[in-house]
Amino acid sequence: MAIKVLMVGSEMVPFASTGGLGDVLGSLPAACNKESGGSVEVRAVIPLYASVPEDVRSSLTFIKSITVPLSWRNLYCGIFKYEKDGVVTYFIDNEYYFKRPDMYGNYDDGERFAFFASAVLHILPHIDFFPDVLHAHDWQSALSVVYLKTTFAHNPQYNKIKAVYTIHNVAYQGKYDKAILGDVFGLDVRYMSLLENDGCINLMKGAIALADKVTTVSPTYAEELKYPEHSHGMNYILSQNAYKFFGILNGIDYDYYNPKKDKSIKYNYSATGFANKVKNKTALQQELGLSVDENAPLIAIISRLADHKGMDLVTGIIEDVLNYSDAQFVVLGKGERKYEEFFERLAYNQPLKAKALITYDKELSKRIYAASDIFVMPSLSEPCGLSQMIASRYGSVPVTRETGGLYDSIKGYYEKDGVIYGNGFTFANYNQYELKDRIFAALGLYSDKEKWKKLVEKVMKTDFSWAVSAKKYIEMYENL
Repeated sequence: MAIKVLMVGSEMVPFASTGGLGDVLGSLPAACNKESGGSVEVRAVIPLYASVPEDVRSSLTFIKSITVPLSWRNLYCGIFKYEKDGVVTYFIDNEYYFKRPDMYGNYDDGERFAFFASAVLHILPHIDFFPDVLHAHDWQSALSVVYLKTTFAHNPQYNKIKAVYTIHNVAYQGKYDKAILGDVFGLDVRYMSLLENDGCINLMKGAIALADKVTTVSPTYAEELKYPEHSHGMNYILSQNAYKFFGILNGIDYDYYNPKKDKSIKYNYSATGFANKVKNKTALQQELGLSVDENAPLIAIISRLADHKGMDLVTGIIEDVLNYSDAQFVVLGKGERKYEEFFERLAYNQPLKAKALITYDKELSKRIYAASDIFVMPSLSEPCGLSQMIASRYGSVPVTRETGGLYDSIKGYYEKDGVIYGNGFTFANYNQYELKDRIFAALGLYSDKEKWKKLVEKVMKTDFSWAVSAKKYIEMYENL
């Protein structure tokens, strides 16, 4: 009999997503189902947001509506079902909580996701799927673990369910005033000690304390979280729970990110035949108004424009890079206004060499991955990072800092006896001069077309699919 796993998350590609969490939820269940050969069945559950596409909405199967208790409230909950690529996904419907322009950033996010977590457990008798393992992701789903191990702990239908909690980004923990423990979260005061941290309720802390296993998204990030400078105050609780805490590196969806078949890019290519890659570069140069020159190395950044993404390092050196080389530069993303303004000013001053695209655009991002030669990702911290993996898939050689998942996925290039080692250019210290040195090292190698071709082929053949990681999740489920 297959081990039944229910993944609980606040976002999931292609239904509703703001970043890496959605990518993971959108591809990990299918990978586990495939790699297990039928020994594990993973299903998922997310809120039914207003942003769920109409073609998905029209294909949903209505199961039933129930009433979900949350403290003194009795709330409507619609249960819908959708199946694609062998994965069943359940949607929790409540328009008051989820029919809003934004998925996050609402004044009542704590109450919204408390309802979601409570609903996840209350729908189980109605969906004919009582899981062996409940696998919750990030703070928005943390209360599903807490409720399972407290409110539902003495229910014979629930008390054998094991709980896994995955931290995608420790900076976002779900912190709330202690006064709302009962009124909003519906928890008895005797559970306060499980959730209390630094004078407030901390939902992530509660899930870490109560889960049977705690994971994060790369082995190096798991080690970094044991130290105060990386953990945002979670180091002591993670150290206390070290016996059940470890990291598994994320992967990417090789069907969705596939330059051989991708309809978002103008010219398709593969690792064994990437002559068409340069045509994507000239097409993007023309689209963005850059000088059309297939020999000019194109450097790209696709990122949130924020301090912890290393943008202060980039702004310190990118003008030198453009002034002292024939490189071109494209940045795609939004974030802190000081960085948006810097890149807009750079593009204004050097219109033929630089372009700032202050937006989020999935299709455009894939055209940039396919067109660029060098991809820069100098993060101060990076739990896993998917952009360096996507860039590699499209043959854009990464320049990364050795932290978190970047360290686990990208190794520094060197050549010995005619053999190429590594799959990118890396630097250790958070220092703009080391970043500049590695970018110029990449540009130097780019000028040697034969060596560059070999490196690009090696980069594209690096396996960042879910196959290896999915096997580790399957092993964890089986051990539980």
